[in-house]
Amino acid sequence: MNRKIRVLIVDDSAVVRQSLTDILTSDPQIEILATASDPFIAAQKIREVVPDVITLDVEMPRMDGITFLQKIMSQHPIPVVMCSSLTEKGSETALKALEYGAVEIIQKPKLGVKQFLDESKVIICDTVKAAAQARVKRITPGTRQVAPKLTADAVLSRPTGNAMIQTTEKVVMVGASTGGTEALKVFLEAMPLDAPGIVIVQHMPEHFTRSFAARLDKICRISVKEAENNDTVVRGRALIAPGNAHALLKRSGARYFVEIKEGPLVSRHRPSVDVLFRSAARYAGKNAVGVIMTGMGDDGAKGLLEMKEAGAVTIAQDEQSCVVYGMPKEAVKLGAADRVLSLEQIAENVVKECL
Repeated sequence: MNRKIRVLIVDDSAVVRQSLTDILTSDPQIEILATASDPFIAAQKIREVVPDVITLDVEMPRMDGITFLQKIMSQHPIPVVMCSSLTEKGSETALKALEYGAVEIIQKPKLGVKQFLDESKVIICDTVKAAAQARVKRITPGTRQVAPKLTADAVLSRPTGNAMIQTTEKVVMVGASTGGTEALKVFLEAMPLDAPGIVIVQHMPEHFTRSFAARLDKICRISVKEAENNDTVVRGRALIAPGNAHALLKRSGARYFVEIKEGPLVSRHRPSVDVLFRSAARYAGKNAVGVIMTGMGDDGAKGLLEMKEAGAVTIAQDEQSCVVYGMPKEAVKLGAADRVLSLEQIAENVVKECL
């Protein structure tokens, strides 16, 4: 894209509007088309000039952000990034917005916390640039966007007679970013009760990961939880790295567990897929399966190559099924992926590899 990405900021707080304006205009690839204090003003702005991306608050006067999002996605789909504060209730609402077509979630800036602003600036700009590349679809009012999923027959078939041959359980490492919330939903819903232990890094703000995991836990056969330090990686459970902390796979004898630790941004992210994949290469080697999914940037590409070189089976999501073909594309460029598969094929392949 030669011209700048045009952004419409919709938020009832003048302070947040100005803060987001300052952050986004610091990136030479982004310009602010307009700002609006509520959805009615925003609708007028859109009639004048259609933005490339909208950042949208959840709670606003006259019309809430979720209702406005539904109107946008049913009438004139535009990539929308939800801007939500970090409350448990707010994160639930923002996660619901993803189901209604929002591309991603970013945190509202916490003014007065210099370190937060310094680190969030890159993340917020990258999120908006990723949203500008996203493929958005019209969503019919009153219906929820439902991603396709595999049937139980596709993932439950299992050879007979060799269940006890393996002395060490296989484990699955997954990395995703923009578009990953829906991709992970499809992937995890397809997992059988005895699925291999799974550890996931999804680029997502702090506190959102707990609500995200809780929502998935309600709809999947396997259990899904936000990872805590020393959680064991076991069959029938997926652990999602908490926002703002790195997750590493570790091993003690035949037991795999996760270490949750602080540290700098790696590949511009915390948690970082590269960190998780490197730890898997070191501690699991050929007993691991690595999967890199939709997302902007290159986080996880080098780590997936390290997993492949350590003997792991590695899989990249294909371009057609990605919201943003960034992270998988970089992995494929490096020769890190043994297979490039559609989202609907990934779960079946992972289960077969772990039989």
